[in-house]
Amino acid sequence: MSQPYPAGSRIALFPGTFDPFTIGHESLVRRGLSLMDEMVIAIGVNDGKRSFFPLDKRLRMIRELYRNEPRVRVESYDSLTIEFAQKIGAQYILRGIRSVTDFEYEKTIADMNRTISGIETFVLFTEPALTHVSSSHVRELLRYGYDVSDFVPKGMDILR
Repeated sequence: MSQPYPAGSRIALFPGTFDPFTIGHESLVRRGLSLMDEMVIAIGVNDGKRSFFPLDKRLRMIRELYRNEPRVRVESYDSLTIEFAQKIGAQYILRGIRSVTDFEYEKTIADMNRTISGIETFVLFTEPALTHVSSSHVRELLRYGYDVSDFVPKGMDILR
């Protein structure tokens, strides 16, 4: 992992499994970068959760997508999200919300994280045209051999 960003930088951690990274995630990163100096996209490793794509492939695909964006770093972690945020010097956690159900879940976690560490969570609502896009739906389409190119960022070759 590279060195933490300079003191005073507004660093946001965008955690998730990103299995796969979708156009919804891409939208959140783009919009989050308009508010932050740096964005760390972090793939959480959960041994209890079976992933469709191996961790190294997810890291490679997202890194390739942001290869020309110096304000984005892509990492993985196997600790509490809040511990990883502290390790990299992030002051904020970015989360996306598609529905009321998402809001209730994210609020509870954000309150817990703030209590434990003081790190704030900010949420961005999914763009209306993207509310139907989710990694789980994309995985399901992939399992049945459907073309998912409309749901992943342009140029992301998930089949490679």
